[in-house]
Amino acid sequence: MPAASDGIALRTAASFSGSGREGSTTARMIPAMSGLARPELLATTEWLAENLGHSAIRVLDLRWRPDGSAPDVHAAGHIPGAVLVDWRRELVEDGADGETIVLAGPERVAEFAARSGIADGTTVVVYDDTQGLFASRAWWSLGAYGFDAVRILDGGYPDWVAEGREVSNARVPPASTGFTLRGPNRARLTTSDVRGLLGSPEVTLIDARAPAEYLGFEGNTKRLGHIPGALNVPVGATSEPGHQRLRDGAALRDMLHRANVTRGRRMVCYDGSGISAAKLAFVLTLLGHEDVAVYDGGWAEWGNRLDLPVDR
Repeated sequence: MPAASDGIALRTAASFSGSGREGSTTARMIPAMSGLARPELLATTEWLAENLGHSAIRVLDLRWRPDGSAPDVHAAGHIPGAVLVDWRRELVEDGADGETIVLAGPERVAEFAARSGIADGTTVVVYDDTQGLFASRAWWSLGAYGFDAVRILDGGYPDWVAEGREVSNARVPPASTGFTLRGPNRARLTTSDVRGLLGSPEVTLIDARAPAEYLGFEGNTKRLGHIPGALNVPVGATSEPGHQRLRDGAALRDMLHRANVTRGRRMVCYDGSGISAAKLAFVLTLLGHEDVAVYDGGWAEWGNRLDLPVDR
């Protein structure tokens, strides 16, 4: 039986599972004029195809399924050399209550890195088929332990297949390397950390959930609403409608501007389970925000605590 926290992950992924795209087989480039301050955090399908097989590149398949069928999905076809990752088991701590999902400790992350062949000096490319949600969680999890050489495949596996690129069903044997863990660092915040930041003029809290949840009309916690002072930037709006790809930089900046997100502050992202929050953190970093964190535990923890303030 899946844990209760798997339910919120499933609902999050289901909200962004559309994978339609144009019929073009040309790889989408990410030019400097796209307005992205850090385009190197995205991998195009063309770049990955050219670099497959390079000894310093590791590819991770984050196509997670709550019913445990991800190994079958992976075996039916994946990007050549990709290692299947069960982020819910390998990158999340055991014993979380209810729908609360928190980052795994250093020992578990070290085991995951060794099995996946992630070593100092390697570049990791992560992909999924849910608009980068689970890939972003892996990006953030590794970054929280000091490993920053991670790219997310823009368009994910659906774009890779639609472009007619090579697919494999070969099993990738476990590796036995690892990187030097440092952290968790400033990218991860706990409930007590966030509570201590309330009202700070140097911090912007951003709620990545849908407006109905933010406003307290929907939800699964004891109390509904949002953390006081939080702005609302629904993460679903960061991708092109009906596609796996991110919107271009100008559209993303306009979205943040309309939500009153400004530069020069520390950005703290949260959602119900830390999945959408991780993607929003990725988008903010991509756009050049330099101090971005995820509230680990998120609304699943805050909304169930009767001692914490809530706004609607």
